[in-house]
Amino acid sequence: MSTPAIDTHCPYCALQCGMGLRPSEGGVEVVEWADFPVNRGALCGKGRTAPEVLSSRVRLTGPLIRSRTTGRLEPAGWEEALDRVAERLVRARAGHGPDAVGVFGGGGLTNEKAYALGKFARVVLRTSQIDYNGRFCMSSAAAAHQRAFGLDRGLPFPLEDIPRTGCVILVGSNPAETMPPALRYFTRLRENGGKLIVVDPRRTRTAEQADLHLQPRPGTDLALALGLLHLVVADGLLDEGFIAGRTTGWENARSAAISHWPELVERITGVPVPQLREAVAMFCGAPDSMVLTARGPEQQSKGTDTVSAWINLCLATGRAGRPLSGYGCLTGQGNGQGGREHGQKADQLPGYRKLDDPAARAHVAGVWGVDADDLPAPGRSAYELLDALGGDVKALLLMGSNPVVSAPRAAHITERIASLDFLAVCDVVLSETAAMADVVLPVTQWAEETGTTTNLEGRVLLRRKAIDPPPGVRSDLDVLHGLAARLGWEKGFPTDPEEVFDELRRASAGGPADYSGITYERIAAEDGVFWPCPDASAGAGAGAGAGAHPGTPRLFLDRFATPDGRARFIPVLHRPSAEEPDADYPLYLTTGRVLTHYQSGAQTRRVPELNAAAPGPYVQLHPRLADLLGIADGEPVAVTSRRGRAVAPALISRAIRADTVFMPFHWAGEGRANTLTNPALDPTSRMPEFKVCAVRVEAAGHSPE
Repeated sequence: MSTPAIDTHCPYCALQCGMGLRPSEGGVEVVEWADFPVNRGALCGKGRTAPEVLSSRVRLTGPLIRSRTTGRLEPAGWEEALDRVAERLVRARAGHGPDAVGVFGGGGLTNEKAYALGKFARVVLRTSQIDYNGRFCMSSAAAAHQRAFGLDRGLPFPLEDIPRTGCVILVGSNPAETMPPALRYFTRLRENGGKLIVVDPRRTRTAEQADLHLQPRPGTDLALALGLLHLVVADGLLDEGFIAGRTTGWENARSAAISHWPELVERITGVPVPQLREAVAMFCGAPDSMVLTARGPEQQSKGTDTVSAWINLCLATGRAGRPLSGYGCLTGQGNGQGGREHGQKADQLPGYRKLDDPAARAHVAGVWGVDADDLPAPGRSAYELLDALGGDVKALLLMGSNPVVSAPRAAHITERIASLDFLAVCDVVLSETAAMADVVLPVTQWAEETGTTTNLEGRVLLRRKAIDPPPGVRSDLDVLHGLAARLGWEKGFPTDPEEVFDELRRASAGGPADYSGITYERIAAEDGVFWPCPDASAGAGAGAGAGAHPGTPRLFLDRFATPDGRARFIPVLHRPSAEEPDADYPLYLTTGRVLTHYQSGAQTRRVPELNAAAPGPYVQLHPRLADLLGIADGEPVAVTSRRGRAVAPALISRAIRADTVFMPFHWAGEGRANTLTNPALDPTSRMPEFKVCAVRVEAAGHSPE
């Protein structure tokens, strides 16, 4: 009789697909969890092969310390490694003040680990210098959500609503490659008679399935959204009743849209006026419609305003605050949502509370047993923190991120990391960043630990431990517990994830992201619980019995989360990208993912099946551009921006605009796409402009002339 499978969730993207894990002689095998509502048993290649990274052949199995004599990373014991980290953090703080110590987290950490890391930074280290790589994920959409709706949750409705609406505009997202099990929702939409409009400079696998593909120049999504709203106004397609009854600020937003007439928008975006009109007819002709954005429009120096323009389109047409209509963001990282809700972001406390709000500080300080005045002020955003390394930030504790590959202007960030007095990295594998560390601490993975994550729907899920880690590996919670004890905090940093979650519930209670009514038992019984879910019962540990809050699958049906309950129009105007093509750099570069790899590729590049399918980077360019430059398919191509040079083979394809080249960002070395990208920041979200910069392209053997 076979061992029963343990229900858990994939370690990769924000779908957090359900899967079963069955321990076997060779380690663990993946089996189908057919009843989990998000993916109904379907998995992409990354999820199916995820257990391969659990192997001791590809992962870290013991601490490493950089030898003071050889300069190499060498095996060490846990006590020695933790002693070294604690001693160096204390030294940096004593010599230069609390903010000389930085903390950089990751969007793949569980809610419990994200919460404990934020608490450790602010209570033990008392540093304001904490942020995480989720800032590079959906921070622009989060800021736009907050401005318009008063609350940020990736999707304000469950995925199951997508096939039941009439039309979806999918902006800058390629789920066919980035989260394949989600594509079924768009396929079912079309099978039900709905329409799919895809906005993307590339004809991706997702765009190939669309009823209409709009192919704008990179960096012009804002003008496109304004042009569509102009046509809505001009053609009398507004929902006047919704505008009057449930929104504020329409007149200023209307004036901004009116200044973006169709012919102007065509000149800016390259999208023909007839296609603009067709998109409006599809969107407004359906009884219900949605707009979903992803990294394309968000990873821009005007990403927050761009998302606001798409939200304005939804509000003006009454496509918000009602069933089967609305605006949503397809979050990318596995726990990008929960990671910022509970304390990794520079300006936020658990429960999505603002760090500069006195009431929020008082509540969380009370849970933590500290004086609110001792909590630091908001700190730097992710790129600004990385850029400060080696300056006033002397030491860094990094957990679950690989900025040597993933940060914009990556060569510069690599130099900043190298200039640190001390770097400690907690990771599963020896990533490019971990290889630069003074101390490397090997930590447990998804199948070796229990903890919660929050997927792109706002559904809080429970990953269950299926197997034991190798003997030399500890959990991130163990690491924080050990460091806290060495720094004078014997209590307050438990290693049991459920105990940490119960404290997180108390800290989040009454906040925008209220988890206080969610327990491990409820999550297991209900296939996840949607936040906000306040504790409506008498006891903080109540389950899903009588009187328990049911959770909130659909937000804003009765009112928006603003003080007056109305959504806010935000007037925005198109402006150029921070860096436009010119005579020296005449082409656009845009970046993204491929089907078989994830984020910096630190884990997926260690899986033979995935690596064989996509063994390295490439430069996608149009045949017309290739002919002009004399470049053949497969030939090494040099792409140069104002920040550096990358070299990768040419992939000639009609799926991209002739004025644009594309590179995936999963690799280090000379093909590192983020060597080229622009760190220009959105003024509101502090999101870098990953998705557009100016470059020059030539055969790798050619001189710049």
